[in-house]
Amino acid sequence: MNSETEEDKKVVGSEENNEVEVVPEKQGPMAELMASAGTPPVMDDVVEGPVVAIGRARVFIDLAPYGTGIIYGREYLSAREALKNVNIGDTVTAKVVGMDNSEGYIELSLREARQAVIWNEAEQAMQKKTVFELPVVDANKGGLIINWNGLAGFLPASQLSPAHYPRVPDGDKEKIFVELKKMVGTKVEVMVITASPKEQKLIFSEKGAGTTERASLVEKYHTGDVLDGIVTGATEFGVFVKIEEGLEGLVHISEMDWALVENPKTRYKVGDAVKVKVIEIKDDKVSLSIKALLDDPWKAVGAKYKKDQRVEAVVIKYNKHGALASIEEGVAGLVHISEFANEEDLRAKLELGKVYPFTITFFEPKDRRMTLKPAV
Repeated sequence: MNSETEEDKKVVGSEENNEVEVVPEKQGPMAELMASAGTPPVMDDVVEGPVVAIGRARVFIDLAPYGTGIIYGREYLSAREALKNVNIGDTVTAKVVGMDNSEGYIELSLREARQAVIWNEAEQAMQKKTVFELPVVDANKGGLIINWNGLAGFLPASQLSPAHYPRVPDGDKEKIFVELKKMVGTKVEVMVITASPKEQKLIFSEKGAGTTERASLVEKYHTGDVLDGIVTGATEFGVFVKIEEGLEGLVHISEMDWALVENPKTRYKVGDAVKVKVIEIKDDKVSLSIKALLDDPWKAVGAKYKKDQRVEAVVIKYNKHGALASIEEGVAGLVHISEFANEEDLRAKLELGKVYPFTITFFEPKDRRMTLKPAV
């Protein structure tokens, strides 16, 4: 990369102290023999060794018995601030970015070594579930940008704690973005959930990384507790319910009712009083259910229906397997797409909201399973 005379390569004078240092020469037969011992470093390996010489815009590192490494050219320029404080004998960690250059040295990068070390730390933090308090530096419509050790990480909105999740009644993305922007400049407690150096992807989660204060609030509750709460927000995946000041739980859409819930936002609004049951406490996160406090409709239908019985049912939803048809509130069966020529045929013959005659082809109320086919 750099063109210098042979004299320049061997002896370099320091302008600051007028000292003269001998720079390692090209690798000879003995060095090549030493390098053949053991497993030599390869591209992208992180290596370390003592500084043996400092030249003009280059630093030499002893990688015995494999040879000598060099940080020079663009790699030197990108790390020159850090290299200003390096002296002969100091141990330096670097990453192999080139093998056997024209001068016979192993090319190294201080900058990339630092990146490799940071990604390794991120992977360890993910495995240990280490909690960090980090600053929010920016936001977009999908979540927050977090800064950690010089790396930009992403905290998706879906991984925010209930306390920070944007409470936008109509789910408008622009309004959610406005709420997320309000968090820029604040600090959040997060854990690493994805660390991929190859994809340069660092993803955080605030869930499960709550403070000690939150943990002490959660400690007083147990699975099975029935509580009174207030709805503080509704999303496409459920509703948040405050059970005391500083502590909220989530009622997932699947735990809202025995009947199909298409949109939680149409069921509840902020300020509604609800009775909920604690169904799980994990990582200081409280999961709640409204459905668990309602009578299970499947228990009552066991004596009313049986296989091969003709029933009237209303079509309530399409899915990839066919259509769901409800014979009673909260009791629905699958009408498989194989009963029709194709999906278009199914949707033409079974319109949403309409009642049709069916025959029960499978019925297991204990497992809440039922299949139907159009009655002949």
